[in-house]
Amino acid sequence: MFWTRLASGVVLLILAVGSMALGGIPLALILWGISLAAFREMTKALQCAGEGRRPNCLEWIGMAGITAYYLLMYLSGDPTFLLMCIVGAFMGVMFAYVISFPRHQAPQAVSVIFSFIYAPVLLSFVYLTRMCHQGIYVVWMILISSWGCDTFAYVVGKLIGKKKIFPVLSPKKSLEGCIGGVLGAGALGYLYGILFVERAFPEQSVAWMIAVICGIGAVMSMVGDLAASAIKRNMGIKDYGKLIPGHGGIMDRFDSTIVTAPMTYFLAITLLL
Repeated sequence: MFWTRLASGVVLLILAVGSMALGGIPLALILWGISLAAFREMTKALQCAGEGRRPNCLEWIGMAGITAYYLLMYLSGDPTFLLMCIVGAFMGVMFAYVISFPRHQAPQAVSVIFSFIYAPVLLSFVYLTRMCHQGIYVVWMILISSWGCDTFAYVVGKLIGKKKIFPVLSPKKSLEGCIGGVLGAGALGYLYGILFVERAFPEQSVAWMIAVICGIGAVMSMVGDLAASAIKRNMGIKDYGKLIPGHGGIMDRFDSTIVTAPMTYFLAITLLL
């Protein structure tokens, strides 16, 4: 199990680093595929999916909306068009809900809309971050915040973790681990700023600002992780899926990145760019 998890992690890391370095079509296509898989995982978890492997009409509209959203994002990137697509997907689900009534229930329609926004729309901020001004430098803050926080929180929690901060939701998480994760991500962000960003732009002193962004992003990464865990506990499931050997589903692996991406994007364009 350990080696399977390690191998899957290495493959994910290569795909993430490669696609984020390239940007453009490779990154958009990978995020589109991940978003479709995450959307299906969420609809199944929230019990609003069709029977068996075949999506219901609400899900088909959601997947069509995801495809349109990513296509518009790549071709234009205009926030107005993206907002129109989100509203269009919402109206499409509502229309299908009305004409199929009472085949589908209100919780199903609401859950499909939630699933559309939760993973696909929020994950799109990875692409928006990469393609913004100086995005080749900013986008790595997403991984530093989420994966860096996970690593430091795990290590610190194992070494000195005592006070359980969420005993019901996540018994293994400790206050010490959470603090270590935030400080560790902030320290990594500072080193990244010193070693890479400030070397590329010696006239700019941004390392501390990057540390702050990564620290805030780390807090949001833990919120995302805990929120995804809360949904699983509410719905009585262990994993969102089995797509990634040793890790579970897309939502199990990218739960923290999903919410870290938009936070990093908005903080970067506000404080750095």
